[in-house]
Parts: sequence; C-alpha cells; structure tokens
Amino acid sequence: MSNLSVAKAFFEACESGRGWAGCRDYCTADASFSAQAAALAEVRSLEQYAEWMKGILSVLTDGRYELHAFAEDAGQHQVVAFATFIGTHKAGGPMPPTGKTTRTDYVYAMRFRDGKISHMTKVWNDGYALKELGWA
Repeated sequence: MSNLSVAKAFFEACESGRGWAGCRDYCTADASFSAQAAALAEVRSLEQYAEWMKGILSVLTDGRYELHAFAEDAGQHQVVAFATFIGTHKAGGPMPPTGKTTRTDYVYAMRFRDGKISHMTKVWNDGYALKELGWA
C-alpha cells in the first residue's frame, strides 16, 4: 500500500470517528501528534487524537468533512490533506447543545516511517470553530 493510500484510509477512519481501533493499522505504535490549538493542548499521540475525534463526533453527531486536496511529497515522506469539517452541536459536550454549526478548515500533515504514519500535525483554528459552536 502506498503512503498516499495509507493516508487516505487513515483519514477516512479518523474522520468518521472509528477511534484508535479503526486507525491503528495505518500508524506506527508510537505515532505522535501535535497541533497549535488550545482544544488539543493535551493530545500528544495519534492514538489520543483518534479517540478525541471519536468523542467529538458523539457531540457533533452530524459531523462530516468536505475533502479539498490530498498531496504527497514522497521525498519528504509526507502526505497532506486539506478539508473542511462541518458539524452541529446536537448532543452532550461542554454545555447543553447549542444547535450551532461550525464549518472549520483544517490540514493534516502526516509523516511516514516504514509505510505507516509516525507523526501527524493538525493545522486548525480551534478558536474560530469553538466560537461558531457557541462554546467560546
């Protein structure tokens, strides 16, 4: 399986809320995670992030994405995905459901080692998304 194919399979599993159980086959056991977003400040591993996505989709129950681009830089062992996440706060979460919707752009930069994702950086303006949802 090519890095691009692995990245696409991981992206679909992660973004559909399958958690680590649905994502682990595409990642190294020690896959790390980083983001310059306060909402993800405590998330350090890709396992934690996959579980965070699973949790957020239990709050934004209609959560989905619109994929805009997937690109590979084979020389750098990187695959990048650009998408927009759309979701409405309909259940649970940090407060009673607001009924508000976010349309928030994000990028995943996935670094590969031995055919699996070893690190992912998420580029995301969480403050904008939280404000749209009425959480900030």
